Amino acid sequence: MPEADEVDADAIAQAVEAGTDGITVPAELLVEPEQPAPPLARSLYAQIIVMGIGEKIKLALRGNRDARAILIRDSQKLIRRFVLQNPRVSDTEVIAVARNRSTDEELLRIIFDRREWMRNYQVRLALATNPKSPLVLALKQLATLTDGDLRLLAKSKNVSATVASQARRILLTMREPR
Repeated sequence: MPEADEVDADAIAQAVEAGTDGITVPAELLVEPEQPAPPLARSLYAQIIVMGIGEKIKLALRGNRDARAILIRDSQKLIRRFVLQNPRVSDTEVIAVARNRSTDEELLRIIFDRREWMRNYQVRLALATNPKSPLVLALKQLATLTDGDLRLLAKSKNVSATVASQARRILLTMREPR
């Protein structure tokens, strides 16, 4: 059963999506900048830190790249989940989240569930090599990887022993004549 905070957050998210929320966030945080932002990121971080949960949810769902980069590392799982629901999240951002070793399992599962992200080879490779990736997800990705990446995985100490041994097994079956 969902917690009260989660139900409230989902209601806030639906209101933000519908445009019926009364939450205001600075307009410059909602628009993608033409040029990379100057070292203003510290003040952006300071602005986001003092925001309430509703403002953070709205910013996660509608914010620009800089705001998403800060919110994806927020201490609340709920906010991180809403960042991945932002329609402007790019493949590059998804790859960075999937590669990040401190990313929690829930975000990796969300990435795995989105078919358009899973079409990207780099996303699949990042899920297979992330030690926090659920074992089932990592093993499913092995069949889609190239020989070179499988060799690296088979020798890697940064993945679970099961993933490494399965990568070795796949390599051996590829070498066997049929």
